[in-house]
Amino acid sequence: MPALVLLGAQWGDEGKGKATDLLGGSVDYVVRYQGGNNAGHTVVVGDQKYALHLLPSGILSPGCVPVIGNGVVVDPSVLLSELSGLNERGVDTSKLLISGNAHIITPYNVTVDKVTERFLGKRKIGTTGRGIGPTYADKINRVGIRVQDLYDESILQQKVEAALDVKNQLLTKLYNRRAISADQVVEELLGYAAQIESYVADTTLILNDALDQDKVVLFEGGQGTLLDIDHGTYPFVTSSNPTAGGACTGTGVGPTKISRVIGILKAYTTRVGAGPFPTELFDADGEALRRIGGERGVTTGRDRRCGWFDAVIARYATRVNGLTDFFLTKLDVLTGWEEIPVCVAYEIDGKRVEELPYSQSDFHHAKPVYETLPGWSEDITGAKSFSDLPKNARAYVKALEEMSGAPISAIGVGPGRDETIQINSFL
Repeated sequence: MPALVLLGAQWGDEGKGKATDLLGGSVDYVVRYQGGNNAGHTVVVGDQKYALHLLPSGILSPGCVPVIGNGVVVDPSVLLSELSGLNERGVDTSKLLISGNAHIITPYNVTVDKVTERFLGKRKIGTTGRGIGPTYADKINRVGIRVQDLYDESILQQKVEAALDVKNQLLTKLYNRRAISADQVVEELLGYAAQIESYVADTTLILNDALDQDKVVLFEGGQGTLLDIDHGTYPFVTSSNPTAGGACTGTGVGPTKISRVIGILKAYTTRVGAGPFPTELFDADGEALRRIGGERGVTTGRDRRCGWFDAVIARYATRVNGLTDFFLTKLDVLTGWEEIPVCVAYEIDGKRVEELPYSQSDFHHAKPVYETLPGWSEDITGAKSFSDLPKNARAYVKALEEMSGAPISAIGVGPGRDETIQINSFL
């Protein structure tokens, strides 16, 4: 039962799309298990660049079945737009499967997300405004709309009306907005039903059957470990579980069927949105990382905050996910620095702390404790094996591996699909 989980080991944007695509040719199914179109993957195939927001990256691999699991929240308009864009570029999207139990992002979820964030002012979380959080809130409050509801108009009407009973009170009386018509929402949602019906399936059954038949299934998380609703830097987090446990709840595949958990780790650190970030740089080095690394959100278009590698976060990701391997990305971005600082611990109230503090207040006040490693100036984008890397680049990778607590089994040395060094097989 070769089931693998591939997830972000930092705050997201680590290059999961590249890693998933690398494995996509070797796996039978690639499954998104949480999040929505607030996550983005950039995949480079030859001279073509693809920006995926909702679809699993495996959709670009011929022979691979891409799956949107029950833990994902789906905006039908975004889904259809993304499918159309790929079809126009000659990508076959006909194999896509969508769980009938996945929840729908409705127009009122998007509205509530935007007005709530504006209302918070300086206390805003930094959401993408795409309705993700309100949709997960509706799911937990048991007033959510699922994909399967699009095929029962009576049930859909009842559920939309129930959801809007409270939301319209908030919109009109608290936020001074116009009430939303339930009939209009139902009409819009029903318009998507026929367009996505061929993709809708019992994905839990299909995936478990596939594993029983020794098919290779790759579970792909959006965002990253530090954005997990339970294990991230709360409240500056997403509304779901990108950590490894989310792969089980988000797909209906049990934990005993998972054989490897691979963490994607950028050679430095970035994050988008608000919240504490101990190694964040506000100087020329931070700007250089942003420029050389092309650090702009695929989905949001926002500049990413940049900082040096944080080994405390990497160790935490290893612990909470049970990581068996790391995929280190963007090592090439660090070419040209004479010395590269690495955060090995924090100083909190005068004390050295080597593990991520559970207290949000302590983490907010954490100051990085750095060790400096020698850099390199040689171009590494053509490296095909670990031995091809300059001595100092090899030493940097080995130091990160030792600090992070799991073997680095692959290294990204450039943005291209083939610009990857494979050290250990993931299969």
